Amino acid sequence: MAKVICFMFMFLVFATAVVFCKEIVPALFIFGDSLIDNGNNNNLATLAKANYFPYGIDFKSGPTGRFSNGYTMVDEIAELLGLPLIPADSQSSGDQVLHGVNYASAAAGILDITGRNFVGRIPFGQQIRNFQATLDEMTDNLGADDVAQAIADCLFFVGMGSNDYLNNYLMPNYPTRSQYNSQQYADLLTQQYTRQLTSLYNLGARKFILNGIGLMGCIPSILSQNTSGRCSDEVNNLVVPFNANVNTMMNSLTATLPGSKFIYIDVRRMFQDILSFTVIDRGCCGIGRNSGQITCLPFQTPCMNRKQYVFWDAFHPTEEVNIIMARKVFSGGTDVVYPMNIQQLATLSIEPN
Repeated sequence: MAKVICFMFMFLVFATAVVFCKEIVPALFIFGDSLIDNGNNNNLATLAKANYFPYGIDFKSGPTGRFSNGYTMVDEIAELLGLPLIPADSQSSGDQVLHGVNYASAAAGILDITGRNFVGRIPFGQQIRNFQATLDEMTDNLGADDVAQAIADCLFFVGMGSNDYLNNYLMPNYPTRSQYNSQQYADLLTQQYTRQLTSLYNLGARKFILNGIGLMGCIPSILSQNTSGRCSDEVNNLVVPFNANVNTMMNSLTATLPGSKFIYIDVRRMFQDILSFTVIDRGCCGIGRNSGQITCLPFQTPCMNRKQYVFWDAFHPTEEVNIIMARKVFSGGTDVVYPMNIQQLATLSIEPN
């Protein structure tokens, strides 16, 4: 009977009490790039796709558009929250959106021009507009007050910034590097990021999870650019000002946006903690030096011992790493996620304005 009550309550007002259900939060809304895209690029005219084998080789549904052999980080976070896997925006409708929507898009960036080498992609600004469309539909069906209360209890996971370096600043056909030094570029990104997160707040979001940029100079794609096979200190140092800016921005937004709460995932530090894997310097699926010069091709045979690899392809972690990181930030300490972890944020009571 309790399950029936819970389902009806969830359906009618898009919110629920933990006393009735296993869900810790009503829903999880996801914004980002290929690290957490789960199919939004499948039907786009884009070179950034992963809806073919061997992507998804360890996923129960096979290739779905996830840039991994299996779970992404947000897939595991959703399960830890007691939610089903969150559907891609391009594939969701009706009751499917009740637990949240994933708007992430491979090659997307904070800046609209980021990722244009791949042609089609959904920049962060458009992802926010897509969320607004979802919200408008919910409001039409359920009423503004009920939706506002429910949205205030939901989690908003945002993982942006990597492509603004990999597929913008570091690309020779972009003028960005000649226009800005590393600090100036970080400032430019953070100014836009601040406006975008404020837009989400104005749409009702209150609980934010911001994913930092990891040791980007250690991914197979970057490793393959030199014969030493060593991490690029230049690339790793390049993103330091951005991560620092995001921390400052997060504290400023928490102070200036009433009722908001931001937490930060220190991917850089987490990545250093998982380098005990057997294979850390090449992708499980890819071609060329460090299996990173060309990323995983259709029907290519990947490595067999995938649980021992940090990287699945030239850019993205394996399912094993994604699960480890998700569990760390869900219930871990302030060494990897602060000022609180995701579980603590999920149970925090916040009143909508």
